Amino acid sequence: MQWRGRRESSNIEDRRRTGGGGGVRMGGIGGAGAVVVFLLAIFLGVDPSQLLGPGGIDSGSTGSPVELTEQDKAEGQFVSVVLADTEEIWTRVFKEQLNATYTPATLVLFKDATRSACGGASEATGPFYCPMDKKVYLDTGFFTTLHQRLGASGDFAAAYVVAHEIGHHVQDELGILSKANEVRQQVSQEESNAISVRIELQADCLSGIWAREAAQTLGTIERGDLEEAVNAAKQIGDDTLQRNAGQRPMPHTFTHGTSEQRSRWFMIGLQSGQIADCNTFDTDNL
Repeated sequence: MQWRGRRESSNIEDRRRTGGGGGVRMGGIGGAGAVVVFLLAIFLGVDPSQLLGPGGIDSGSTGSPVELTEQDKAEGQFVSVVLADTEEIWTRVFKEQLNATYTPATLVLFKDATRSACGGASEATGPFYCPMDKKVYLDTGFFTTLHQRLGASGDFAAAYVVAHEIGHHVQDELGILSKANEVRQQVSQEESNAISVRIELQADCLSGIWAREAAQTLGTIERGDLEEAVNAAKQIGDDTLQRNAGQRPMPHTFTHGTSEQRSRWFMIGLQSGQIADCNTFDTDNL
């Protein structure tokens, strides 16, 4: 992916220099315990934050200033460029397909832990979108996890992660996310998980639209990039994560969809480019 030297987004909130999110010290679990929580969440098929409670993860930080490494700086620039691309693409898609105005999200970069309007954010919880403050939270250390532990390497695999979370913001802009989450609060855990799968697969489809537009209109896609994104979608499927954790896949616990589903819905968005074709809520064929 061609990203160096390109336009960066102004909608970045960089909290990394303050360490632990500006003096945030979250009660609960830290260090090796965070890894245990992460693996346990994979086994259970749930968002790790559901296992942490309101306290989240203890970052072990007292908020002392942090010096960013060259890798930190490069990763921040990379995320900012990808975010700028999503803004350009979704502004155009909203206008052309919906005759509507797209309002960009803010992306928060942090190290170890920070606060969000949706609760504690940490490396163990992974990247997520918070509809309460319309921000994406990302510890770029997750990119290392993506590559070394989850088998999804390449810069476009990392870009897919950003695009997927922005896909949730697109859902929020369309009024889909609030309606789906409202229903989730009124049904059983298993039914809530099933709705969560549809939410996540739609975000995968929307990230496919982003990839299509990036290839066709921005000209930033290089050979092998799309394969990296498809592989990333496969590697973070619920069945693959549970199997790699040494467990038998348990479909009733799935919250994001299988590897086949995630990669297929990404491809639907990539091939179609139409928001209407990403309606995972109106199909029996996930």
